[in-house]
Amino acid sequence: MVDSPQPVNISYLWNFGSLLGTCLILQLVTGIFLAMHYQAHVDFAFNSVEHIMRDVNSGWAVRYTHANVASFFFIFVYAHIGRGLYYGSYRSPRVAVWSIGVIILVLMMAIAFLGYVLPYGQMSLWGATVITNLLSAIPYFGQDLVELIWGGFSVSNATLNRFFSLHYLLPFVLAALAAAHMMALHTHGSNNPNGLNANDDRAPMHPYFTFKDLVTIFLFFLVLSLMVFFYPNALGHSDNYIPANPMSTPASIVPEWYLLPFYAILRSIPNKLLGVIAMFGSLLILLVLPLTDVSRIRGSQFSPFKKIAFWSLVVDFAILMWIGSQHPEEPFVLIGQIATGFYFAWFVVIIPAIGIIENTLMDFALPVKSHL
Repeated sequence: MVDSPQPVNISYLWNFGSLLGTCLILQLVTGIFLAMHYQAHVDFAFNSVEHIMRDVNSGWAVRYTHANVASFFFIFVYAHIGRGLYYGSYRSPRVAVWSIGVIILVLMMAIAFLGYVLPYGQMSLWGATVITNLLSAIPYFGQDLVELIWGGFSVSNATLNRFFSLHYLLPFVLAALAAAHMMALHTHGSNNPNGLNANDDRAPMHPYFTFKDLVTIFLFFLVLSLMVFFYPNALGHSDNYIPANPMSTPASIVPEWYLLPFYAILRSIPNKLLGVIAMFGSLLILLVLPLTDVSRIRGSQFSPFKKIAFWSLVVDFAILMWIGSQHPEEPFVLIGQIATGFYFAWFVVIIPAIGIIENTLMDFALPVKSHL
């Protein structure tokens, strides 16, 4: 945090790490205060959230901050990953940093899902029912595992208690992983935007980059304030203001917006088990990038092929997010299947192919040494 030497030419795109740390601290603080008034019981959960909103001093501000920072957390983490993909931050010697980051992403999604269930509105109940039911796709003991998690034969009081307990506990594990992420980064520092190993052109983290980070942190506080005070429900789902009713299924069950691309991948595959494997695989496939990127050029800065590939992935991710919000009917199913196929091909076909083409072209471009 103080002495870590960083390349002097890193841009504001490297500020997402500090923004994510800010989000984590905000979520821990607001979450602790919310837990003081929340009741993890199917009969009281919805009303306890309304009590926080209406009766607790500034409770509405704490709850809306917690809900909106969750969305910003994912905006920043997707941008952070995007920057890592564009500049080749996943390559040696930063494989450990990247791998810990992928684990953090998976844990973040689990924590976000658990938190979405707690207000116990319609979307909370049915979202929990759909997502936990995915485990029933596991052969032999899947259904038993689902009932073990539920603590009964449906999402019930035991389920809510367990989810609240885990939602409170796991962010502290996330904080430990974030510390490990920073420790792994400290070994070699941030990667250079030019893809070079310029160890002679570095500056200490403090004061140079801590002040640079503060610029975007204060800008984030400004945007967050506008969201909390003027558009607090813009990123939420209106059905969650209806108390959970096991007798009434919503017309369309969708997760929060930041999980939509992975929900689209799940729905695009007709086989339930393969769909679940694909959904988890779409996250874990990030771990193969240090192996599949064989190019001698680090990052996309000086690689036209990689630039095209990167922006194609961004568009594909946006299409998957849109498909996840639509009803599973034609033509959305077909578009989702094509987008899912492209997503997986990007990591295991397109990136290795670009690496091989670039290396071959570089070999042709090198002058042949004379043996005279």
